[in-house]
Amino acid sequence: MATALRGANYRNDSMILGFSDLKKLRTERPLVITGGRGIFVIDERGRDYVEAVSSFYCAALGFSEEELVEAAIRQMRALPFYPSASHRTVPVVMELADRMAQAAPFPNAKVAFATTGSEANDSLIKFLWYANGYAGNPERRKVISRFGSYHGGTIAMTALGGGTGLHRSFGIPTDDCIHVSHPTGAAPGESEDAYSDRLAEEVRQAIEKAGPGTVAAFFAEPIATASGWAVPPKGYFQKIKRVCDDYGVRFFLDEVVTGFGRTGQMWGSQSFGVTPDCFSCAKGMSGAYQPISAVVMSDEFYRALEKGSDVNGWFAHSGTYHAHPVPAAVALKTLEIFEKRQIVKHVQSLLPIWNKAVDALRDHPLVATTRRYGLGGAVEFKPTSEQLGGNISSLKVAGTAKKVYEAGLEAGILTRPLDRCIVLAPPLIITEAEIGELFQRLRRAMDMVLAETKGVGS
Repeated sequence: MATALRGANYRNDSMILGFSDLKKLRTERPLVITGGRGIFVIDERGRDYVEAVSSFYCAALGFSEEELVEAAIRQMRALPFYPSASHRTVPVVMELADRMAQAAPFPNAKVAFATTGSEANDSLIKFLWYANGYAGNPERRKVISRFGSYHGGTIAMTALGGGTGLHRSFGIPTDDCIHVSHPTGAAPGESEDAYSDRLAEEVRQAIEKAGPGTVAAFFAEPIATASGWAVPPKGYFQKIKRVCDDYGVRFFLDEVVTGFGRTGQMWGSQSFGVTPDCFSCAKGMSGAYQPISAVVMSDEFYRALEKGSDVNGWFAHSGTYHAHPVPAAVALKTLEIFEKRQIVKHVQSLLPIWNKAVDALRDHPLVATTRRYGLGGAVEFKPTSEQLGGNISSLKVAGTAKKVYEAGLEAGILTRPLDRCIVLAPPLIITEAEIGELFQRLRRAMDMVLAETKGVGS
Protein backbone atom coordinates (compact mmCIF):
# COMPACT_ATOMS: atom_id res chain seq x y z
CA MET A 1 0.00 0.00 0.00
CA ALA A 2 1.39 3.44 -0.93
CA THR A 3 2.37 5.68 1.96
CA ALA A 4 -0.09 8.37 0.81
CA LEU A 5 -2.96 5.91 1.37
CA ARG A 6 -2.03 5.11 4.94
CA GLY A 7 -4.21 6.61 7.65
CA ALA A 8 -3.26 9.53 9.82
CA ASN A 9 -2.54 7.11 12.67
CA TYR A 10 0.14 5.29 10.68
CA ARG A 11 3.03 4.46 12.98
CA ASN A 12 6.49 4.96 11.48
CA ASP A 13 8.74 2.09 12.61
CA SER A 14 11.65 2.48 10.21
CA MET A 15 12.55 6.10 9.44
CA ILE A 16 14.77 8.45 11.44
CA LEU A 17 14.44 12.17 10.74
CA GLY A 18 17.11 14.65 11.77
CA PHE A 19 16.18 17.69 13.87
CA SER A 20 13.15 15.72 15.09
CA ASP A 21 11.88 14.24 18.34
CA LEU A 22 12.58 10.55 17.71
CA LYS A 23 10.06 9.26 20.26
CA LYS A 24 7.37 11.52 18.80
CA LEU A 25 8.27 10.22 15.34
CA ARG A 26 7.38 6.68 16.46
CA THR A 27 3.84 7.66 17.43
CA GLU A 28 2.88 10.70 15.33
CA ARG A 29 2.85 10.93 11.57
CA PRO A 30 5.19 13.70 10.38
CA LEU A 31 4.10 16.42 7.97
CA VAL A 32 4.22 14.66 4.59
CA ILE A 33 4.86 16.95 1.61
CA THR A 34 3.75 15.56 -1.75
CA GLY A 35 3.99 18.49 -4.18
CA GLY A 36 5.02 22.05 -4.79
CA ARG A 37 4.41 25.07 -7.00
CA GLY A 38 6.54 28.19 -6.94
CA ILE A 39 7.14 29.24 -3.34
CA PHE A 40 4.44 26.87 -2.02
CA VAL A 41 4.60 23.22 -0.98
CA ILE A 42 1.57 20.96 -0.67
CA ASP A 43 0.96 18.23 1.88
CA GLU A 44 -0.78 14.89 1.46
CA ARG A 45 -4.11 16.48 2.42
CA GLY A 46 -3.81 19.02 -0.40
CA ARG A 47 -3.06 21.92 1.94
CA ASP A 48 -0.53 24.51 0.80
CA TYR A 49 2.18 26.23 2.82
CA VAL A 50 4.41 29.19 2.03
CA GLU A 51 7.92 27.73 2.29
CA ALA A 52 9.33 30.75 4.07
CA VAL A 53 12.84 29.29 4.45
CA SER A 54 13.17 27.65 1.00
CA SER A 55 13.33 24.35 2.92
CA PHE A 56 16.72 24.63 4.67
CA TYR A 57 17.53 27.82 2.70
CA CYS A 58 18.07 25.96 -0.56
CA ALA A 59 15.11 25.94 -2.99
CA ALA A 60 16.23 29.19 -4.63
CA LEU A 61 14.03 28.77 -7.71
CA GLY A 62 11.03 27.35 -5.93
CA PHE A 63 9.46 23.92 -6.21
CA SER A 64 8.20 23.68 -9.80
CA GLU A 65 10.95 24.88 -12.14
CA GLU A 66 10.44 22.84 -15.33
CA GLU A 67 13.77 23.82 -16.89
CA LEU A 68 15.62 22.14 -14.03
CA VAL A 69 13.45 19.03 -14.32
CA GLU A 70 14.09 18.84 -18.05
CA ALA A 71 17.85 19.33 -17.57
CA ALA A 72 17.90 16.30 -15.27
CA ILE A 73 15.86 14.20 -17.71
CA ARG A 74 18.08 15.06 -20.68
CA GLN A 75 21.23 14.11 -18.79
CA MET A 76 19.63 10.91 -17.47
CA ARG A 77 18.92 9.88 -21.05
CA ALA A 78 22.36 10.88 -22.35
CA LEU A 79 24.43 9.37 -19.53
CA PRO A 80 22.71 8.72 -16.20
CA PHE A 81 25.92 8.22 -14.23
CA TYR A 82 29.67 8.23 -14.52
CA PRO A 83 32.21 9.20 -11.87
CA SER A 84 34.52 12.15 -12.41
CA ALA A 85 37.85 10.79 -11.20
CA SER A 86 40.90 8.80 -12.36
CA HIS A 87 41.50 11.21 -15.27
CA ARG A 88 37.96 10.63 -16.55
CA THR A 89 34.94 12.92 -16.58
CA VAL A 90 31.92 13.95 -18.67
CA PRO A 91 31.29 17.12 -20.74
CA VAL A 92 28.66 18.66 -18.46
CA VAL A 93 31.02 18.55 -15.47
CA MET A 94 33.78 20.30 -17.42
CA GLU A 95 31.36 23.01 -18.51
CA LEU A 96 29.99 23.46 -14.99
CA ALA A 97 33.50 23.83 -13.55
CA ASP A 98 34.27 26.56 -16.09
CA ARG A 99 31.01 28.39 -15.35
CA MET A 100 31.58 28.17 -11.61
CA ALA A 101 35.13 29.51 -12.00
CA GLN A 102 33.82 32.43 -14.09
CA ALA A 103 31.22 33.22 -11.43
CA ALA A 104 33.76 33.16 -8.58
CA PRO A 105 34.63 36.47 -6.86
CA PHE A 106 38.34 36.07 -7.67
CA PRO A 107 40.26 35.25 -10.89
CA ASN A 108 41.66 31.89 -12.00
CA ALA A 109 39.49 29.93 -9.58
CA LYS A 110 39.71 26.17 -9.32
CA VAL A 111 36.68 24.04 -8.46
CA ALA A 112 36.36 20.68 -6.67
CA PHE A 113 32.89 19.16 -6.55
CA ALA A 114 31.21 17.27 -3.72
CA THR A 115 27.66 16.18 -2.91
CA THR A 116 26.50 18.23 0.10
CA GLY A 117 27.45 21.44 1.86
CA SER A 118 28.68 19.43 4.84
CA GLU A 119 30.93 17.41 2.57
CA ALA A 120 32.27 20.46 0.76
CA ASN A 121 33.18 22.12 4.05
CA ASP A 122 34.77 18.92 5.30
CA SER A 123 36.75 18.58 2.06
CA LEU A 124 37.98 22.15 2.33
CA ILE A 125 39.53 21.47 5.74
CA LYS A 126 41.02 18.25 4.38
CA PHE A 127 42.49 20.21 1.44
CA LEU A 128 43.84 22.80 3.88
CA TRP A 129 45.77 20.21 5.85
CA TYR A 130 47.06 18.65 2.64
CA ALA A 131 48.16 22.01 1.25
CA ASN A 132 49.91 23.00 4.47
CA GLY A 133 51.71 19.69 4.60
CA TYR A 134 53.18 20.13 1.12
CA ALA A 135 53.89 23.81 1.74
CA GLY A 136 56.12 22.83 4.67
CA ASN A 137 53.64 23.82 7.39
CA PRO A 138 52.13 20.51 8.59
CA GLU A 139 51.80 21.85 12.14
CA ARG A 140 49.24 24.42 10.94
CA ARG A 141 46.07 22.43 11.58
CA LYS A 142 43.84 24.45 13.91
CA VAL A 143 40.80 26.19 12.49
CA ILE A 144 39.05 29.20 14.04
CA SER A 145 35.26 29.26 13.80
CA ARG A 146 32.45 31.09 15.57
CA PHE A 147 30.85 29.22 18.48
CA GLY A 148 27.31 28.11 17.73
CA SER A 149 27.69 28.27 13.95
CA TYR A 150 26.48 25.56 11.62
CA HIS A 151 28.80 24.19 8.93
CA GLY A 152 27.34 20.73 8.49
CA GLY A 153 26.76 17.35 10.05
CA THR A 154 30.09 15.56 9.63
CA ILE A 155 32.32 15.02 12.67
CA ALA A 156 34.71 17.79 11.64
CA MET A 157 31.93 20.25 10.82
CA THR A 158 30.02 19.51 14.02
CA ALA A 159 33.25 20.28 15.86
CA LEU A 160 33.62 23.63 14.08
CA GLY A 161 30.03 24.62 14.78
CA GLY A 162 27.45 23.55 17.32
CA GLY A 163 27.88 24.12 21.03
CA THR A 164 29.20 22.34 24.10
CA GLY A 165 25.99 20.35 24.51
CA LEU A 166 26.09 19.12 20.92
CA HIS A 167 29.79 18.30 21.14
CA ARG A 168 29.24 16.42 24.38
CA SER A 169 26.18 14.45 23.27
CA PHE A 170 27.89 13.13 20.12
CA GLY A 171 31.34 12.82 21.67
CA ILE A 172 32.84 15.18 19.11
CA PRO A 173 36.63 15.78 19.26
CA THR A 174 37.43 19.49 19.06
CA ASP A 175 41.21 19.54 19.54
CA ASP A 176 41.85 21.25 16.20
CA CYS A 177 39.07 23.82 16.69
CA ILE A 178 39.34 27.31 18.15
CA HIS A 179 36.00 28.94 18.89
CA VAL A 180 35.45 32.69 19.00
CA SER A 181 32.29 34.78 19.36
CA HIS A 182 29.57 35.22 16.79
CA PRO A 183 28.79 38.85 15.88
CA THR A 184 25.38 38.70 17.50
CA GLY A 185 25.21 42.25 18.85
CA ALA A 186 27.27 45.11 20.18
CA ALA A 187 27.31 46.02 23.86
CA PRO A 188 25.12 48.95 24.97
CA GLY A 189 26.68 52.18 23.76
CA GLU A 190 29.27 50.38 21.63
CA SER A 191 29.59 51.52 18.01
CA GLU A 192 29.71 49.06 15.12
CA ASP A 193 33.30 50.05 14.46
CA ALA A 194 34.31 49.45 18.07
CA TYR A 195 32.44 46.16 18.10
CA SER A 196 34.29 44.99 14.98
CA ASP A 197 37.58 45.99 16.62
CA ARG A 198 36.71 43.97 19.71
CA LEU A 199 35.80 40.86 17.72
CA ALA A 200 38.95 41.15 15.60
CA GLU A 201 41.03 41.47 18.74
CA GLU A 202 39.39 38.32 20.09
CA VAL A 203 40.58 36.47 16.99
CA ARG A 204 44.08 37.90 17.38
CA GLN A 205 44.24 36.81 21.01
CA ALA A 206 42.92 33.34 20.10
CA ILE A 207 45.72 32.93 17.55
CA GLU A 208 48.34 34.06 20.05
CA LYS A 209 46.99 31.73 22.71
CA ALA A 210 46.95 28.72 20.37
CA GLY A 211 50.38 29.48 18.98
CA PRO A 212 50.48 31.35 15.64
CA GLY A 213 52.39 28.52 13.98
CA THR A 214 49.57 26.05 14.67
CA VAL A 215 46.61 28.03 13.26
CA ALA A 216 45.64 27.25 9.66
CA ALA A 217 42.40 29.09 8.87
CA PHE A 218 39.49 31.23 9.95
CA PHE A 219 36.16 29.78 8.77
CA ALA A 220 32.83 31.59 8.87
CA GLU A 221 29.45 32.15 7.23
CA PRO A 222 28.98 35.68 5.86
CA ILE A 223 25.70 35.75 7.81
CA ALA A 224 25.38 33.52 10.87
CA THR A 225 22.28 31.55 9.92
CA ALA A 226 22.18 29.28 12.96
CA SER A 227 22.51 32.28 15.24
CA GLY A 228 19.30 33.77 13.95
CA TRP A 229 20.47 35.56 10.79
CA ALA A 230 23.09 37.51 12.73
CA VAL A 231 24.53 40.20 10.47
CA PRO A 232 28.15 41.23 11.14
CA PRO A 233 28.90 44.84 12.09
CA LYS A 234 30.44 47.28 9.64
CA GLY A 235 34.04 46.45 8.77
CA TYR A 236 33.96 43.11 10.62
CA PHE A 237 35.27 40.85 7.88
CA GLN A 238 37.88 43.32 6.68
CA LYS A 239 39.32 43.55 10.19
CA ILE A 240 39.21 39.79 10.71
CA LYS A 241 40.97 39.25 7.38
CA ARG A 242 43.70 41.74 8.30
CA VAL A 243 44.36 39.75 11.47
CA CYS A 244 44.48 36.54 9.42
CA ASP A 245 46.89 38.12 6.95
CA ASP A 246 49.13 39.29 9.80
CA TYR A 247 49.56 35.69 10.95
CA GLY A 248 49.49 33.87 7.60
CA VAL A 249 46.12 32.32 8.43
CA ARG A 250 43.81 31.38 5.56
CA PHE A 251 40.46 33.16 5.30
CA PHE A 252 37.63 30.81 4.30
CA LEU A 253 33.92 31.51 3.90
CA ASP A 254 31.02 29.07 4.07
CA GLU A 255 28.69 30.29 1.29
CA VAL A 256 26.39 27.27 1.48
CA VAL A 257 23.44 29.48 2.51
CA THR A 258 24.57 32.94 1.39
CA GLY A 259 25.81 31.98 -2.09
CA PHE A 260 23.73 32.32 -5.25
CA GLY A 261 21.96 35.60 -4.64
CA ARG A 262 20.63 35.30 -1.10
CA THR A 263 22.37 38.50 0.11
CA GLY A 264 21.53 40.57 -2.96
CA GLN A 265 24.84 39.74 -4.64
CA MET A 266 25.93 36.47 -6.19
CA TRP A 267 28.14 35.77 -3.15
CA GLY A 268 27.89 36.92 0.43
CA SER A 269 31.57 37.87 0.28
CA GLN A 270 30.71 40.47 -2.37
CA SER A 271 27.97 41.94 -0.19
CA PHE A 272 30.45 42.41 2.66
CA GLY A 273 33.34 43.58 0.49
CA VAL A 274 35.85 40.86 1.33
CA THR A 275 37.62 38.23 -0.78
CA PRO A 276 38.22 34.76 0.68
CA ASP A 277 41.09 32.41 -0.13
CA CYS A 278 38.52 29.64 -0.66
CA PHE A 279 34.80 29.18 -0.17
CA SER A 280 32.23 26.42 -0.19
CA CYS A 281 28.82 26.46 -1.84
CA ALA A 282 25.85 24.13 -2.27
CA LYS A 283 22.06 24.50 -1.75
CA GLY A 284 21.16 27.21 -4.31
CA MET A 285 23.81 25.82 -6.65
CA SER A 286 21.22 23.46 -8.15
CA GLY A 287 18.17 25.11 -6.64
CA ALA A 288 18.28 21.98 -4.41
CA TYR A 289 16.76 19.92 -7.22
CA GLN A 290 19.80 17.62 -7.12
CA PRO A 291 22.52 17.20 -4.45
CA ILE A 292 25.73 18.93 -5.47
CA SER A 293 28.27 21.21 -3.81
CA ALA A 294 31.67 22.67 -4.50
CA VAL A 295 34.86 24.01 -3.01
CA VAL A 296 36.03 27.05 -4.96
CA MET A 297 39.65 27.96 -4.33
CA SER A 298 42.13 30.60 -5.37
CA ASP A 299 44.84 29.65 -7.83
CA GLU A 300 47.46 30.27 -5.15
CA PHE A 301 45.80 27.80 -2.75
CA TYR A 302 45.37 25.25 -5.53
CA ARG A 303 49.08 25.24 -6.36
CA ALA A 304 49.89 23.61 -3.02
CA LEU A 305 47.48 20.80 -3.90
CA GLU A 306 49.18 20.36 -7.24
CA LYS A 307 52.55 20.23 -5.51
CA GLY A 308 51.35 17.34 -3.37
CA SER A 309 49.93 15.63 -6.46
CA ASP A 310 53.33 15.90 -8.15
CA VAL A 311 55.01 14.27 -5.17
CA ASN A 312 52.51 11.40 -4.93
CA GLY A 313 51.66 10.94 -8.57
CA TRP A 314 48.01 11.79 -7.98
CA PHE A 315 45.63 13.76 -5.74
CA ALA A 316 44.14 11.08 -3.52
CA HIS A 317 40.70 12.59 -2.96
CA SER A 318 37.43 11.79 -4.71
CA GLY A 319 33.93 10.45 -4.18
CA THR A 320 31.68 8.23 -6.25
CA TYR A 321 28.97 10.88 -6.54
CA HIS A 322 31.18 13.96 -6.67
CA ALA A 323 30.18 15.84 -9.83
CA HIS A 324 27.49 13.28 -10.64
CA PRO A 325 26.44 14.20 -14.20
CA VAL A 326 22.74 14.65 -13.41
CA PRO A 327 23.24 17.14 -10.54
CA ALA A 328 25.95 18.81 -12.66
CA ALA A 329 23.47 19.31 -15.51
CA VAL A 330 20.90 20.76 -13.12
CA ALA A 331 23.49 23.09 -11.55
CA LEU A 332 24.58 24.26 -14.99
CA LYS A 333 20.99 25.01 -15.92
CA THR A 334 20.54 26.84 -12.60
CA LEU A 335 23.43 29.15 -13.47
CA GLU A 336 21.89 29.74 -16.90
CA ILE A 337 18.54 30.63 -15.32
CA PHE A 338 20.23 33.02 -12.88
CA GLU A 339 21.80 34.83 -15.80
CA LYS A 340 18.87 34.69 -18.23
CA ARG A 341 16.23 35.79 -15.72
CA GLN A 342 18.55 38.13 -13.80
CA ILE A 343 17.67 36.51 -10.49
CA VAL A 344 20.13 38.60 -8.46
CA LYS A 345 18.62 41.82 -9.85
CA HIS A 346 15.17 40.48 -9.03
CA VAL A 347 16.28 39.96 -5.43
CA GLN A 348 17.70 43.48 -5.30
CA SER A 349 14.39 44.90 -6.56
CA LEU A 350 12.50 43.17 -3.76
CA LEU A 351 14.72 44.26 -0.88
CA PRO A 352 12.88 47.52 0.00
CA ILE A 353 9.60 45.57 0.12
CA TRP A 354 11.13 42.73 2.10
CA ASN A 355 12.85 45.05 4.58
CA LYS A 356 9.67 46.99 5.23
CA ALA A 357 7.68 43.80 5.80
CA VAL A 358 10.24 42.37 8.25
CA ASP A 359 10.52 45.64 10.18
CA ALA A 360 6.73 45.94 10.43
CA LEU A 361 6.65 42.88 12.71
CA ARG A 362 8.36 44.85 15.46
CA ASP A 363 5.00 46.24 16.52
CA HIS A 364 3.71 42.79 17.47
CA PRO A 365 3.48 42.17 21.25
CA LEU A 366 5.46 38.93 20.99
CA VAL A 367 8.42 40.45 19.16
CA ALA A 368 11.61 41.69 20.79
CA THR A 369 13.38 42.68 17.55
CA THR A 370 13.84 41.75 13.92
CA ARG A 371 16.91 41.37 11.72
CA ARG A 372 17.22 41.28 7.95
CA TYR A 373 19.85 41.30 5.26
CA GLY A 374 19.36 40.38 1.64
CA LEU A 375 16.31 38.20 1.10
CA GLY A 376 16.52 36.75 4.59
CA GLY A 377 15.87 37.69 8.15
CA ALA A 378 14.81 36.65 11.63
CA VAL A 379 12.10 37.51 14.12
CA GLU A 380 13.34 37.34 17.69
CA PHE A 381 10.69 36.89 20.37
CA LYS A 382 10.53 38.13 23.93
CA PRO A 383 11.53 35.42 26.42
CA THR A 384 8.88 33.37 28.17
CA SER A 385 8.91 31.22 31.29
CA GLU A 386 9.34 28.18 29.03
CA GLN A 387 12.49 29.57 27.41
CA LEU A 388 15.54 27.34 27.59
CA GLY A 389 19.14 28.48 27.57
CA GLY A 390 18.89 32.11 26.58
CA ASN A 391 21.46 31.82 23.78
CA ILE A 392 20.23 32.01 20.21
CA SER A 393 23.17 29.96 18.97
CA SER A 394 22.29 27.03 21.24
CA LEU A 395 20.18 25.54 18.38
CA LYS A 396 17.46 24.56 20.87
CA VAL A 397 13.84 25.09 19.93
CA ALA A 398 11.64 26.27 22.75
CA GLY A 399 9.26 28.92 24.00
CA THR A 400 7.56 31.31 21.61
CA ALA A 401 9.63 30.34 18.56
CA LYS A 402 8.42 26.76 18.80
CA LYS A 403 4.83 27.88 19.34
CA VAL A 404 4.93 30.23 16.34
CA TYR A 405 6.36 27.47 14.17
CA GLU A 406 3.59 25.10 15.22
CA ALA A 407 0.92 27.78 14.75
CA GLY A 408 2.41 28.41 11.34
CA LEU A 409 1.48 24.88 10.33
CA GLU A 410 -2.14 25.85 10.93
CA ALA A 411 -1.71 29.23 9.24
CA GLY A 412 -0.06 27.70 6.18
CA ILE A 413 3.56 28.80 6.57
CA LEU A 414 6.79 26.88 7.23
CA THR A 415 9.52 28.74 9.14
CA ARG A 416 12.80 27.70 10.78
CA PRO A 417 12.56 27.95 14.58
CA LEU A 418 15.72 28.43 16.62
CA ASP A 419 16.11 29.19 20.32
CA ARG A 420 14.43 32.58 20.56
CA CYS A 421 13.62 33.32 16.95
CA ILE A 422 12.35 32.10 13.63
CA VAL A 423 14.42 32.52 10.48
CA LEU A 424 12.98 33.50 7.10
CA ALA A 425 14.65 32.99 3.70
CA PRO A 426 12.06 32.39 0.96
CA PRO A 427 12.78 31.22 -2.59
CA LEU A 428 14.47 33.97 -4.60
CA ILE A 429 11.68 33.91 -7.19
CA ILE A 430 9.14 35.25 -4.68
CA THR A 431 7.02 38.18 -5.89
CA GLU A 432 5.85 41.32 -4.11
CA ALA A 433 2.35 39.85 -3.74
CA GLU A 434 3.78 36.62 -2.33
CA ILE A 435 5.85 38.57 0.21
CA GLY A 436 2.56 40.04 1.35
CA GLU A 437 1.02 36.56 1.61
CA LEU A 438 4.03 35.24 3.56
CA PHE A 439 3.82 37.95 6.21
CA GLN A 440 0.04 37.79 6.39
CA ARG A 441 0.27 34.08 7.26
CA LEU A 442 3.15 34.66 9.67
CA ARG A 443 1.29 37.41 11.51
CA ARG A 444 -1.76 35.15 11.71
CA ALA A 445 0.40 32.47 13.37
CA MET A 446 1.84 35.00 15.82
CA ASP A 447 -1.65 36.25 16.66
CA MET A 448 -2.74 32.67 17.36
CA VAL A 449 0.13 32.25 19.82
CA LEU A 450 -0.62 35.61 21.45
CA ALA A 451 -4.28 34.66 21.91
CA GLU A 452 -3.29 31.32 23.42
CA THR A 453 -0.74 32.69 25.88
CA LYS A 454 -2.64 35.92 26.64
CA GLY A 455 0.58 37.88 26.63
CA VAL A 456 4.32 37.45 26.92
CA GLY A 457 6.11 36.05 29.94
CA SER A 458 3.34 33.70 31.00
